[in-house]
Amino acid sequence: MTNTAFIGLDYIVDITHPDGKIAHAARQVAEHDVIGAANRALRFARSRNWLTILVKVGFAQGYADQPRHSPLFGRAHETGAIELGTPGTAFHPGLDQQLADLVIVKPRVSAFYGTGLDAALRARGVQRLVVAGVSSAWAVQGTVRDAHDRDYEVLVLEDGCAAANEALHRTSMELLGAIARVIRIDGLAELD
Repeated sequence: MTNTAFIGLDYIVDITHPDGKIAHAARQVAEHDVIGAANRALRFARSRNWLTILVKVGFAQGYADQPRHSPLFGRAHETGAIELGTPGTAFHPGLDQQLADLVIVKPRVSAFYGTGLDAALRARGVQRLVVAGVSSAWAVQGTVRDAHDRDYEVLVLEDGCAAANEALHRTSMELLGAIARVIRIDGLAELD
């Protein structure tokens, strides 16, 4: 049996909830029940004794670590988005966050950048990652590409992901299919 971890990315209010400050994907999250899919994945992972990890993006209060030159993150301070310790960086209220063994805070797009994620995975002997999150086009792509280059076997849980629109989501899944296996929740039961 391959040692596996489930990683859920950026299921936070600012990104996934209609009240979020940069919630471009909130409509897709709701329409496709992405939070429900994440909860099913967390429960399944727990039933298999996989390591369960939730990752959230955020900057220190006062934005001292914000890259102001970044087209993606540079204006976060102007809107008060993704500032740690605020309601926006809380997990979506529908997410069963208590099912996570570990919560990791990341300062950039990839869950590996500037975090202890790789060390935690290696400490547990994890070889395979099942990744889901929002946005398909940013956090999911960034993390999956990084995981691939670190020699993990990677699966993308397509129904646990969303982007700002369906076209971006589909394109992301197509691109990731070259370096990861794209599956749906019902495919989890087929993993050894």
